[in-house]
Amino acid sequence: MIAWSVGIAAVAFVFLVVFLVLTLRKLMATLAETKETLSDARESVNSITDEAEELIHEANKISVDVKGKMESVDPLVDSVRDMGEMLHSATSSMKRTALEKENRKTIHTQETDDTQDKKKVRPVRIKLK
Repeated sequence: MIAWSVGIAAVAFVFLVVFLVLTLRKLMATLAETKETLSDARESVNSITDEAEELIHEANKISVDVKGKMESVDPLVDSVRDMGEMLHSATSSMKRTALEKENRKTIHTQETDDTQDKKKVRPVRIKLK
């Protein structure tokens, strides 16, 4: 009976070893695929990094170019603003002068229209001398 037990234990051990060998082979194949995938990913990341660096350099060049162009346009914008302020000042001065010379008052009166029941408000201007 002990011989049978030893034989069964030996057969079980052989099956266990065979199962472990098959499992380790599958594990090695999986590790090899993982290594290959990581290698491909590393190459892709390096390629993307190089492209990103080029893109950043181009963006910096464009930014410097735009900044230079904006600085060259600033005096023109300042001149236009100054001209607008000058025109506003001249227009305000002309309005004040016209009102002072005319020296008029406006009185609002109400008239009724017989065809319509709505009241119309019309300004009447009276010049004082």
